[in-house]
Amino acid sequence: MAKFSKKPIELLQSIDYTPPRTDWMSTPNDFSMGRWAYPAKPEKVEYLMHELPGVFANPREWSPGDVDWKLPSNWKDIVHEGFKERLDKYRSLKLFMDVCVRCGACADKCHFFIGSGDPKNMPVLRAELMRSVYRKDFTLAGKILGKLTGARVMEEDVLKEWFLYFYQCTECRRCSLFCPYGIDTAEVTMMARELLHLCGININWILEPVANCNRTGNHLGIQPHAFKDIVDFMLDDIETITGKRVKCPLNEKGHEVIFITPSGDVFADPGIYTFMGYLMLFDAIGLDFTMSTYASEGGNFGLFTNADMMKKLNAKMYAEANRLGAKWILGGECGHMWRVINQYMDTMNGYLQGPQMRTPVNPITGTVFNNAKQTKMVHIAEFTADLIKHGKLNLDKKRNDYIRATFHDSCNPARGMGMLDEPRYVLKNVCNHFYEMPENTIREQTFCCAGGSGLNTDEIMEIRLRGGLPRGNALRYVQEKHGVNTMACVCAIDRATLIPLADYWAPGVRISGLHELVANALILDGEGERTMNLRQEEFEELFAQEEE
Repeated sequence: MAKFSKKPIELLQSIDYTPPRTDWMSTPNDFSMGRWAYPAKPEKVEYLMHELPGVFANPREWSPGDVDWKLPSNWKDIVHEGFKERLDKYRSLKLFMDVCVRCGACADKCHFFIGSGDPKNMPVLRAELMRSVYRKDFTLAGKILGKLTGARVMEEDVLKEWFLYFYQCTECRRCSLFCPYGIDTAEVTMMARELLHLCGININWILEPVANCNRTGNHLGIQPHAFKDIVDFMLDDIETITGKRVKCPLNEKGHEVIFITPSGDVFADPGIYTFMGYLMLFDAIGLDFTMSTYASEGGNFGLFTNADMMKKLNAKMYAEANRLGAKWILGGECGHMWRVINQYMDTMNGYLQGPQMRTPVNPITGTVFNNAKQTKMVHIAEFTADLIKHGKLNLDKKRNDYIRATFHDSCNPARGMGMLDEPRYVLKNVCNHFYEMPENTIREQTFCCAGGSGLNTDEIMEIRLRGGLPRGNALRYVQEKHGVNTMACVCAIDRATLIPLADYWAPGVRISGLHELVANALILDGEGERTMNLRQEEFEELFAQEEE
């Protein structure tokens, strides 16, 4: 975790909800260090410009802290034409610009506003940053009456303000849940970011993973041989823990299922334990599967850049399913991966499905996943829940008795695909001690990790921890009331971003993937005596600590 010296009580005391003395258009913006993420490296922009002409532009060395952002001389025309193109292309954008009545129902629903008190982090006002330019350029009243209608001219300080605040939005869509008109503020953020990209205004934490994924098939730039080596290391660890060697076929043709998961599961702690859990589960049921070292990423940072990029990165999953002859796709624990799949994938890339692909059927239980009829893709949590429901897994819940768990509903699976009950069903069947956080912080109303949509970068750690206050507060509540020591989730980004959040707001709570806990409880045929969990911590010592 990056150095952050302010103590939680100091951060809480610094939150001020008093409105500024000046109106929002006149209130100056703070561009001091820590308020913005680092810009993309020029070579990453150049590479993406070549891959998708007209989407990315203006590679250069620049800093948001400088007065001169080295914008193109015709940047105003670029933004205007880009805005016009998107208004014509997306009817939803025009509706979102027109129908807001500024009722304020969303105002206090954003975790960044709750943690900062900054009015421009109210979803209604963040969208107004863009809507005000829309009124001036694209409405008759705005052209004639100007500021009287809430319109303003697109100037350089306005563009800079867009960058500052549209990169303080994690596109979690919690505000949209409370909007009486159904305005999806996350899509407003997406459009604003697209316009910023046209001028070369971006952040590296997004564009570097996008470039890597386009080049190697995953965000981390892992080459196929390195991917295989990493998987082999985890197979060794599984053998150490269970005494049994399981398999992970790679790039093999003729298997029924292709399994695709975020690369964070393969590379990052604690995601690796979740990945080991997947492989143990597949061994337990004898699943006929393969993985691809070319579609080695389920996540899609294209969602945070541009619709064309999102479509391009998503297509590799179908391409590999077709190349390897898989009938359907099983997807791992991820967040934005599943929002793309459920909300965009069918209309973007549904035509790429090969003739061999079928509506997914669980080969162990016979359950037909009709919800995946269009996408041909099933979430691992619903797959495992179905196995448990039909009694197909041999589980020993007592192995997890040192764990007192709660569950974090990751924003995209929860609000983006409505997957609320399946992870809980699994968790309750592998853990004896499960406790919910307060009702208004979970399920559809879940609070974000404050590091999604590409904001999981250390240089804005204070912003992340402020935004993480609502989730951290709910976690601290169950920690103090029920002794919760583990928060499980089904998102690779969450497994990374929630660690510093928990360390800061609820020290002592560890973060876990769902299938790490499944594998702890899972009894494999032919396994030896299990004395340790997937982190190779001895059960005897863990139980002794719990008793204390």
